Amino acid sequence: MSSAWPSASYEQWRETCDTLHAHTQVLGKLAAKLAPPEPQLQHAALRLTARGWETAPLPAPDESGSLVIALDLHTHEAIVEHSDGNSERIPLAPDRPVAEVTRAVLAAVSRLGGDVQIDPTPQEVTWAVPLDEDFEHAHYDAGEVHDYFAAATQAALVLAAFRAPYRGRSTPVNAWWGSFDLAVSLFSGLPATPPSTDFIMRNSMDAQEVAMGWWPGDARHPTAAFYAYAHPAPDGFADASLSPKAAHWNAGLGEFILEWDDVRSADDPHAMALEFAHSAFRHACEVCHWDPALAASADGQPPPLS
Repeated sequence: MSSAWPSASYEQWRETCDTLHAHTQVLGKLAAKLAPPEPQLQHAALRLTARGWETAPLPAPDESGSLVIALDLHTHEAIVEHSDGNSERIPLAPDRPVAEVTRAVLAAVSRLGGDVQIDPTPQEVTWAVPLDEDFEHAHYDAGEVHDYFAAATQAALVLAAFRAPYRGRSTPVNAWWGSFDLAVSLFSGLPATPPSTDFIMRNSMDAQEVAMGWWPGDARHPTAAFYAYAHPAPDGFADASLSPKAAHWNAGLGEFILEWDDVRSADDPHAMALEFAHSAFRHACEVCHWDPALAASADGQPPPLS
């Protein structure tokens, strides 16, 4: 087991995880507010880079250029950067409340690129206190963040390698600030009926897709894991034996799961995780009746040139 694949389960760093998760929500809400809307809410997604979580370049509210807002998980700062070269840094540690960081980030955006108003209500979490009033989430352990970031980086590299050869439409490796996970979606090109009329579901799940992702766990599943699901999934979707053998269906989550500890203890963790992604995708394409040539392209078998 390599130290590059550290333990990163939610139950081990719950307090720091929730604080960091809340900080990512500030970035995500700014992206959702400022970026031009894209299908499947892609404009609201963040990216995991070599320094941490960050937005794509966002139009400055005053039309003066672009802004990037980042969480630097090496220096443990929130950063607001303008395309003109000006920037401001807000320390995340030690134990600075989410409310203080949120207010400081929004003030920096206002000074550098113009005023912007966001809905500070957190999304897809178990707490409801607005981000700019959240003094409860303040614990931030730099060592725990370091281990999380190392694990997340390895997971992102697996997801990027999986999607690379696919010839259909796919997303980059997205860092989703609502569910605090990393994910890549591969699309068949066909529409789909959203599972509910909820705003997020209605706008993010209106196309046939297979998604692969990783998250450090949450209260429902307190250990880190890779996951895979198909939308829409036909009856019997869960009735499959994937590889590697450690992969299994989690009925509570409605997803196939490969536990992080099984991956990190393997002789070749990257290869094991990639095996899971390909196995899940082949199964999904078969039972969901995707174009066989398109499905095969994910295994590096592109269709012949015409």
